[in-house]
Amino acid sequence: MTVRVLRAGERPAVPWKNGGGLTREIAAAPEGADMADFAWRVSLADVDRGGPFSRFEGVDRVITLVDGPGMVLTVDGTAHPVAEPYVPFAFPGDADTDCRLLGGPLVDFNVMTRRGRAGARVEIVRGRVALPAAPELLVVVLAGSAGLEAAGTALGHLDAALCTGARDEALEVDGVAALVAFTGAAAVG
Repeated sequence: MTVRVLRAGERPAVPWKNGGGLTREIAAAPEGADMADFAWRVSLADVDRGGPFSRFEGVDRVITLVDGPGMVLTVDGTAHPVAEPYVPFAFPGDADTDCRLLGGPLVDFNVMTRRGRAGARVEIVRGRVALPAAPELLVVVLAGSAGLEAAGTALGHLDAALCTGARDEALEVDGVAALVAFTGAAAVG
C-alpha cells in the first residue's frame, strides 16, 4: 500500500462555484483537476449562511455534517434535515438544492463523483477497523486523531491519507474518521 498524507494546514481556502462561501479541497482525481473536469473531489466547507448550492451537472454528492448545529437541505423541493454529525446524506449534484442553517455556522464534509467516471462509498468509522480493499481509499479524520498501523502514519484533526492498493491494513481511530472508497475507471488519482 502506498500512502500520501494530506495535512489540514496545507489546504488553501477557495471560493465555492457559486461564490457563496469557501471550501478546502482535500483531494481530487485526476490530480490538479478543476471543478469542470474532476472524476472525484473531496473537500471540507465552512458554511456561515444558508442559500442555494452550486449545481454540478452529472455529479453525485455525499455531504456529512462535521461540526455545528446542522442544516436542512431542500433537494428538488423535498426537505432533508442534515442535523446529526457524521451521518452521510447522498443527493444528485445537478438537483435544485437550497440550504437553511439550523442555528449558526457549520463545517461539512463533501464527496463528489462524476457519473460514468467514478463512484464512492462513504463510511464513518470509530475505533480499530480494517481498511476495505479498494484501488484508492481516502481516510479523513473528522474528530480526534487516527493512525495507519502498517504505514506508521499518524493523522491529526482534519488530516487525510490517500491510500493506493489498501488491503487488510488496520486503522486505529481515536475519534471519528471517514473512509471514502473510490470505484470506476477514474478511481485512481
